[in-house]
Amino acid sequence: MLETSARLLRLLSLLQTPRDWTGAELADRLSVSTRTVRNDVERLRNLGYPVHGTRGAVGGYRLGAGAALPPLLLDDEEAVAVAIGLRTAAGGTITGVEETSLRALTKLEQVLPARLRRRVNALQRYAVAVPRDDHGPRVDADTLSVLAAACRDHERLRFDYRSHDDSTSRREVEPYRLVNWGRRWYLVAFDVERGAWRTFRVDRLHPRTPTGPRFAPRELPEEAVDQVRRGVSSAAWRYRARVVVHVPAERLAERINAAIGAITPVDDTCCLLDTGADSIEALAVHLGSLGVDFTVTEPTELVELVRELAGRYHRATEPRPRKT
Repeated sequence: MLETSARLLRLLSLLQTPRDWTGAELADRLSVSTRTVRNDVERLRNLGYPVHGTRGAVGGYRLGAGAALPPLLLDDEEAVAVAIGLRTAAGGTITGVEETSLRALTKLEQVLPARLRRRVNALQRYAVAVPRDDHGPRVDADTLSVLAAACRDHERLRFDYRSHDDSTSRREVEPYRLVNWGRRWYLVAFDVERGAWRTFRVDRLHPRTPTGPRFAPRELPEEAVDQVRRGVSSAAWRYRARVVVHVPAERLAERINAAIGAITPVDDTCCLLDTGADSIEALAVHLGSLGVDFTVTEPTELVELVRELAGRYHRATEPRPRKT
């Protein structure tokens, strides 16, 4: 049987999982009586842990949120995952959290057991990160917090927005979701003035406070979800192309992810694919990897590159005379 202090730590660890525990379940896990569980729960409450309990057949115990942050008990894998997450956040795309993440990581590493500290240090020493693109889009942590709170509280947002052509406009929207796509963050919202769903780059908007009045949430229609998914992916493309693919739309949909592009059926033998990439070269390679026949007519530089690659691949299969 565990000693009282060790048993309390074990009980606290169980209660920190997001579920309700019955007294019998806790007693079984701790190899004690339900009366001992009740006494231990009371001890935790006296120490300041908000353990909530409900009576009845479906009753149980759960650790609630308190006025102060209690110590967290993490198992080995959880501790390593938190350390990796904090180090990633320190060099991520959100400004304002780098120093905070490093402070938290320092505190965590000080209390890690030696075996776990070795794992974390090995990852830090031997995992090489690609140098951060300082010219890439980064968002402010406070801005993300404002947007997330507006989504949660169903409050209208007003913000100044800079489009891809550097034109500016004032928007009023009903915010619904924040979407993280690679190095970019997007806000999915209903544009009140335009009466339509829109996707906004977070690094291009400047919220105006205070937020507007509360709104009754709309149901996001399925076609809008597809539009948002396509909008988020295409917003990151520098080059776009509309390609005729010589297979039915259903067959192409089985081969690609919806984020790669939008598929429009034409007939039983072909469909249109709206897709794109950050470079013409990447776009040409992507089309070649579809594994099906296609016809590209624009943009001109893509047509020329595909023709050049076709010739290069053809020559690569022809035997060349040996030099004497």
